[in-house]
Amino acid sequence: MIKYIALYKKPADPEGFDQRYFESHLPIVNSVPGLVRAEVAKVQQVFLAGFLGDNEPHLIAEMYFESEESFKAVLQSAEWATSGANLAEIGGMELVAMFSAEVVA
Repeated sequence: MIKYIALYKKPADPEGFDQRYFESHLPIVNSVPGLVRAEVAKVQQVFLAGFLGDNEPHLIAEMYFESEESFKAVLQSAEWATSGANLAEIGGMELVAMFSAEVVA
């Protein structure tokens, strides 16, 4: 299983960003073919900032895909492209770090 993670730092207007994220971006993400499940969590407290430095995390989005092959196919889909365009539109691209990981345990 492949997990795609998006870590968002706190925006200048958290309420406004959240409204745009949950009303427009998340429905697009949920339409991506091959998505097994998606979870979004709001960060409540940071216990050890470590490599985050002065960045205050705000949201963590995790999207799960059955395999590396299905994830690679998703990256070529129209829905994935639409989700990226939407994220740029709502101001999320300058807030986010994204990475994929193989679930091993």
